[in-house]
Amino acid sequence: MLGTALAILGSALAVFGGGIGSSIGVGIAGQACAGLLSEQPEKFGNLLLLAALPGTQGIYGFLAGFLVISKLGLLGGSPVTPELYQGLQILFACLPIAISGLISGIHQGKVAAAGVGMVAKRAEEAGRALILAVLVETYAILGLLATILLLNGIKI
Repeated sequence: MLGTALAILGSALAVFGGGIGSSIGVGIAGQACAGLLSEQPEKFGNLLLLAALPGTQGIYGFLAGFLVISKLGLLGGSPVTPELYQGLQILFACLPIAISGLISGIHQGKVAAAGVGMVAKRAEEAGRALILAVLVETYAILGLLATILLLNGIKI
């Protein structure tokens, strides 16, 4: 039973890490966008992706959490009861996306906010601002990939 609790804790950490990083990042980017849009509302289309991009870490964390509860059979069928060591394995397998989602979501929001400053001065630079924000996304994707690979290697 402790193994199940640890596995669910890992799932929760993945969801919370990605969700917290995303909410902070989207908040940072959204504040910058709102400031610019109050004076130049015609730039909404250029700013929408910059504001939304930090939200992807929350999706990645949710996906990892979903994979864990699916692996445990908690969505239907017959639930499995992992041993203590298996619960720890699942908990630790969730840490890459939990940590990378938290940190990259916040920093992606900061990069996106700086990109809003670029768009404010030169609207034609919106694509470059988006590329800079996407570079931060790489590390959330790598964290998700590491979590998926680690989860697939755990036998219950």
